Amino acid sequence: MAQTIPFMNPVRGVHLAVRAPFPPTQPGLTSADTETDRRERAAYERGRHEGENALREQLLSQRNEFMELQRGVLQSLDDVLPQVKHDAETALITLALEAAQKLVAGLPVSAEMVEAVVREALAQTKDAVDVTVLLHTEDFALLQKHQSPLLSVSPGHPPIHFRSSPEVTRGGCLIQTHFGIVDARRETKVELLKKSLQS
Repeated sequence: MAQTIPFMNPVRGVHLAVRAPFPPTQPGLTSADTETDRRERAAYERGRHEGENALREQLLSQRNEFMELQRGVLQSLDDVLPQVKHDAETALITLALEAAQKLVAGLPVSAEMVEAVVREALAQTKDAVDVTVLLHTEDFALLQKHQSPLLSVSPGHPPIHFRSSPEVTRGGCLIQTHFGIVDARRETKVELLKKSLQS
């Protein structure tokens, strides 16, 4: 409620005094504008810091994931390399044996070759008395044609009997003794070689 103040004398030279607001930081801006600007700048800085922190955390997370992936790849390589090495060695051995088998199979069979195979097999039957050498029909005929000394009975040695057999392939032989059989066929030698290389 407004009150009247009485003066004894008339009041002269009285002017209305208005208090000016705090001067703004920029011309034409009010204090409300300045406060808004300050809040916006503070919000921007907060957002920037939060964004940088989030990006930093994301980069750290991605780096950790990458390192984990790298470790997994390296571990997988460590696990698989021995198997790859073994498979490659097996494949190379098989390939080499197949190539050797085809090469030997393609060689012409001569009387000298058959004699060498028979002599090598007979060396394993030194103490045997009753010995029978089984040959492929064509190999037996080849020895007879060339009058191989193997077919002759050596004085002071027990006789060796030669026969043709469908069980024997060309270039090899089977030797029967009272101790057992000596298998000197080509395919048997290849199988033994394959087993020795793969063991």
